[in-house]
Amino acid sequence: MMKTCIKLFSFLACMLAADVGLAEGAPVMDPALREKAGRAVDAGLHYLRLQQTEQGDYSNSVGITALALRGFLESHRGYNEGDGAFITRPVNFILNHVNDDGSISETNQNRSYNTAVAVVALAATNNPAYDEIIRNAQNFLKGLQVDTDEGYSSDHKYYGGIGYGSDERPDMSNAYLALEALAKSKVARDDPVWEKALYFMTRSQNNSETNNQEWAGTDGGFIYAPGFSPHGVLDSYGGMTHAGLITLLFAGVDKMDPRVQAAYDWIRDNYTLEENPGAPDKQGLFFYYNVFAKSMLAFGEPTVTDTSGVSHNWRNDIAAKLISLQLEDGSWVNQDSPRWWEGNPHLCTARAVIALDQALRTDSL
Repeated sequence: MMKTCIKLFSFLACMLAADVGLAEGAPVMDPALREKAGRAVDAGLHYLRLQQTEQGDYSNSVGITALALRGFLESHRGYNEGDGAFITRPVNFILNHVNDDGSISETNQNRSYNTAVAVVALAATNNPAYDEIIRNAQNFLKGLQVDTDEGYSSDHKYYGGIGYGSDERPDMSNAYLALEALAKSKVARDDPVWEKALYFMTRSQNNSETNNQEWAGTDGGFIYAPGFSPHGVLDSYGGMTHAGLITLLFAGVDKMDPRVQAAYDWIRDNYTLEENPGAPDKQGLFFYYNVFAKSMLAFGEPTVTDTSGVSHNWRNDIAAKLISLQLEDGSWVNQDSPRWWEGNPHLCTARAVIALDQALRTDSL
């Protein structure tokens, strides 16, 4: 009980400090850094435009193509289909891979991932011509959710999760992306998909106060799946903790909920942009940068006060870090670890641009 009260007091203090900063009229982002970040986005998008094939794809992948397209559509330039072939071609590439079951993918192995990011990109066009395709894709993603239809009761550790679409085991990464797609395409908060998802989210969190799994620790962060991590230990790490935080918010969980507070406390205790904290050898670094910016925007506070009492403007920090890592041709790539496709500059550049797009925004979820 004392531990919970201390966390609550710390959380409230952080919120008060953020409110004071806003009341004093402090800029959300340093103006000079904002200008540099805008130029970095422009350079990244120019690189992507040059890399696009005549068919409109990147790396012959629906997923990477959709991420690149999202980078254009959500950028400060406000690109849309009226701007020409560099937007309409990737849209058509995505549409050409719509399948009868509602999925959007060129492969059976990554159907959930590809469909999820394709839905976000199509929704970002704001074109009603794609509404039926989006609805069918929503139904496909909902159909992948592990529930009683597959014989799983609500007390099973996998209940409410979503996996790759060909792998029967759900995971936090695919669940977060699928639920982001449902949120961005405006699936109502009272849809059963959210309540079921919270079972899986809760059981993937190292928070024994809310998670009844025997393996659950007390640091408040998230791992890849209940009782499993690709790093071989069940320690929380940055990419999944930010994915967990934003997914809780997508599902309508209040910021004062103990699961949200615990995740945010882990982020405060492990605040860094030098690595994907908790993951070895900078694995998944650009996935981390991408979901870091998304979750911080969704959380809605301009600063993060770490557990040492140091205040961080997350927008300034992510912008400065990504600017420092951008290559001369405008691209980004994970030069420390190619694991999970991060040796692919198309993927890393798209993720970096999306992260900067988030930082340049002043709204929230």
